Amino acid sequence: MILNRGLFITFEGPECAGKTTHIQLLERYLAKQGKRVLLTREPGGTEIGEQLRHIVKHHVGGMADETEVLLFAASRAQHVVSVIRPAIQSGMVVLCDRFMDSTTAYQGHARGLDMDFINRLNRFAVAGCVPDLTILMDLSPKESVRRSKERETPLGLDDRIESETLDFHERVREGFLEVMRSEPDRVKLIDASKSIEEVHSAIVAAIDAVAAVKQ
Repeated sequence: MILNRGLFITFEGPECAGKTTHIQLLERYLAKQGKRVLLTREPGGTEIGEQLRHIVKHHVGGMADETEVLLFAASRAQHVVSVIRPAIQSGMVVLCDRFMDSTTAYQGHARGLDMDFINRLNRFAVAGCVPDLTILMDLSPKESVRRSKERETPLGLDDRIESETLDFHERVREGFLEVMRSEPDRVKLIDASKSIEEVHSAIVAAIDAVAAVKQ
């Protein structure tokens, strides 16, 4: 890969699909090629965003779906203005763990909030800062649960969204797939059930293809 401009890459998908592992592998791959790379996440990425992350993921008691989606959007707006756009403009490759498509899948498809509103809210929060490429790590909800039982901190221990029902997470997956079907040029599906080596190779191929176009 030869890239002289900034690039914005997001990773999406269900829990335990390997996003964290593969973002880190991709960072090392890009760094070896001399790229300046920024890793960040949503919700979070800024001081305000990290505070909102704690509220939206670990708040004890009821939270209205409308409140949840607005908190995510607030975190994203701050993230774009303070971190993501400046990094891209400086020529960095930004790798973000979740972004606007998670809002579409989780709060739109799974929570059932008005999709037209979700789309308008996403556009407002990102203010034109749309990913050059989105890696969709696809994994069945049942496999997600199986993987969670093998890690030290199981899903749903104190996370309000992770602890949702299997049916909820099935709707999330379908939401992501619908995003992919509607934007196939931006969103590339990666089978996260394969080996780490196979998944990494598929991700690198997708990144290289986009980088070639962006020259």
